[in-house]
Amino acid sequence: MREAELRRLLAANLLGAFSVVLTAVVPGFFWDGFTVLGTHLAWLCVCSVCVSALNIILHLVLKPSLSPKRSSFAHKISRFVKCCMYFFMSCILFHAIIVLYGAPLIESVTETFLFAVLLSTFTTLQCLCLLGPNVQAWIRVFSKNGPVSIWESSLQITTLCSILGAWFGAFPIPLDWDRPWQVWPISCSLGATFGYVAGLVIAPLWIHWNRKQLTYKSR
Repeated sequence: MREAELRRLLAANLLGAFSVVLTAVVPGFFWDGFTVLGTHLAWLCVCSVCVSALNIILHLVLKPSLSPKRSSFAHKISRFVKCCMYFFMSCILFHAIIVLYGAPLIESVTETFLFAVLLSTFTTLQCLCLLGPNVQAWIRVFSKNGPVSIWESSLQITTLCSILGAWFGAFPIPLDWDRPWQVWPISCSLGATFGYVAGLVIAPLWIHWNRKQLTYKSR
């Protein structure tokens, strides 16, 4: 494992975590009354857009999954369209899963869908940037001993942390505390965000700590 590659991963992940913090702070300078809790739906949109843009830019700059094969322009367009379709399908799937887990079916549809978009941004978008619209590669990465690079290990960790964070964030909702952050889906989206940021920080540290045990093989 090359130390330079691990440093690139650490820099990219820390930049991603810092961008999430900025989405909660910077809009307040341009939008009177903007807060994560008070204007939560607006923050969901801002966070999703900023994290998506940063992930795409980092992928284009760092090129962690650069293939030696050069594809045609038509292939790139087809790949882009597939990625857009997969992301939209992921939003619909997350929305359906969230409803099955107890979210309002008819009420708060906008809130639930924007939460689904945030989850897709933290999980599916990263898979699309790193692996492309290749479901078999996704299954491989999230199987036991599946990752073949530190980038895929980081993807595995941050995705699982995001989903676990959203799940743990649902615990306070039914409690009779009458807190503003218990309004749907604030605690879940904050949990997913904290999980995502924690995953970005934990992943490089875990890889560095276990670098002697990690042996990546091309597949």
